[in-house]
Amino acid sequence: SRVNSSLSSDELLLEDLETEGERQLKSLLHQQLDTTASIEQCKSKRRCFAPAAFYKPFGEEAAGALTLSQFQALQESDKETASLRELGLSDSEILLWK
Repeated sequence: SRVNSSLSSDELLLEDLETEGERQLKSLLHQQLDTTASIEQCKSKRRCFAPAAFYKPFGEEAAGALTLSQFQALQESDKETASLRELGLSDSEILLWK
Protein backbone atom coordinates (compact mmCIF):
# COMPACT_ATOMS: atom_id res chain seq x y z
CA SER A 1 0.00 0.00 0.00
CA ARG A 2 1.13 3.50 -0.78
CA VAL A 3 1.55 6.15 1.94
CA ASN A 4 0.45 9.62 0.92
CA SER A 5 2.80 12.39 2.00
CA SER A 6 1.20 15.25 3.88
CA LEU A 7 3.84 17.70 2.56
CA SER A 8 2.96 19.77 -0.46
CA SER A 9 5.42 20.34 -3.31
CA ASP A 10 6.13 23.89 -2.03
CA GLU A 11 7.16 22.57 1.39
CA LEU A 12 9.45 20.01 -0.22
CA LEU A 13 11.15 22.74 -2.25
CA LEU A 14 11.69 24.89 0.85
CA GLU A 15 13.33 21.92 2.57
CA ASP A 16 15.84 21.56 -0.28
CA LEU A 17 16.85 25.24 -0.33
CA GLU A 18 20.21 26.13 1.13
CA THR A 19 20.51 29.44 2.97
CA GLU A 20 23.48 31.79 2.70
CA GLY A 21 24.38 31.03 6.31
CA GLU A 22 24.51 27.31 5.59
CA ARG A 23 26.74 27.96 2.55
CA GLN A 24 29.11 30.04 4.66
CA LEU A 25 29.26 27.36 7.36
CA LYS A 26 30.00 24.66 4.78
CA SER A 27 32.73 26.82 3.25
CA LEU A 28 34.34 27.39 6.66
CA LEU A 29 34.13 23.68 7.45
CA HIS A 30 35.83 22.76 4.17
CA GLN A 31 38.59 25.31 4.86
CA GLN A 32 39.19 23.86 8.33
CA LEU A 33 39.24 20.29 7.06
CA ASP A 34 41.60 21.09 4.18
CA THR A 35 45.05 19.97 5.35
CA THR A 36 46.82 20.75 2.08
CA ALA A 37 47.18 24.47 2.83
CA SER A 38 50.62 25.95 2.28
CA ILE A 39 52.37 28.91 3.88
CA GLU A 40 52.02 30.87 0.61
CA GLN A 41 48.24 30.36 0.60
CA CYS A 42 47.99 31.58 4.19
CA LYS A 43 50.14 34.63 3.40
CA SER A 44 47.97 35.49 0.40
CA LYS A 45 44.87 35.56 2.61
CA ARG A 46 46.48 37.95 5.10
CA ARG A 47 44.68 41.26 5.26
CA CYS A 48 46.19 44.65 5.95
CA PHE A 49 44.10 47.32 7.59
CA ALA A 50 44.50 51.04 7.15
CA PRO A 51 45.20 53.05 10.29
CA ALA A 52 42.25 54.67 12.00
CA ALA A 53 41.23 58.06 10.71
CA PHE A 54 41.36 61.10 12.97
CA TYR A 55 38.10 63.01 13.02
CA LYS A 56 37.91 66.62 14.11
CA PRO A 57 34.52 68.31 13.75
CA PHE A 58 34.50 71.23 11.34
CA GLY A 59 31.88 73.26 13.22
CA GLU A 60 34.14 74.37 16.08
CA GLU A 61 36.19 76.78 13.93
CA ALA A 62 33.13 77.91 11.99
CA ALA A 63 31.10 78.89 15.08
CA GLY A 64 29.95 82.48 15.09
CA ALA A 65 29.30 84.99 12.33
CA LEU A 66 31.49 84.57 9.24
CA THR A 67 31.28 86.01 5.78
CA LEU A 68 31.00 83.63 2.86
CA SER A 69 34.62 84.20 1.81
CA GLN A 70 35.84 83.56 5.38
CA PHE A 71 33.82 80.35 5.54
CA GLN A 72 35.12 79.17 2.16
CA ALA A 73 38.73 79.91 3.21
CA LEU A 74 38.15 77.92 6.42
CA GLN A 75 36.66 75.06 4.40
CA GLU A 76 39.66 74.98 2.03
CA SER A 77 42.07 75.02 4.96
CA ASP A 78 40.17 72.10 6.53
CA LYS A 79 40.38 70.13 3.25
CA GLU A 80 44.12 70.75 3.07
CA THR A 81 44.58 69.63 6.69
CA ALA A 82 42.55 66.47 6.02
CA SER A 83 44.64 65.61 2.95
CA LEU A 84 47.87 66.13 4.93
CA ARG A 85 46.51 63.85 7.67
CA GLU A 86 45.78 61.19 5.04
CA LEU A 87 49.44 61.35 4.06
CA GLY A 88 50.30 60.34 7.62
CA LEU A 89 51.47 63.69 9.03
CA SER A 90 50.91 64.44 12.70
CA ASP A 91 49.28 67.64 13.95
CA SER A 92 52.64 69.22 14.80
CA GLU A 93 53.99 68.37 11.33
CA ILE A 94 50.89 69.89 9.74
CA LEU A 95 51.35 73.10 11.74
CA LEU A 96 54.99 73.24 10.66
CA TRP A 97 53.94 72.72 7.02
CA LYS A 98 51.38 75.53 7.16
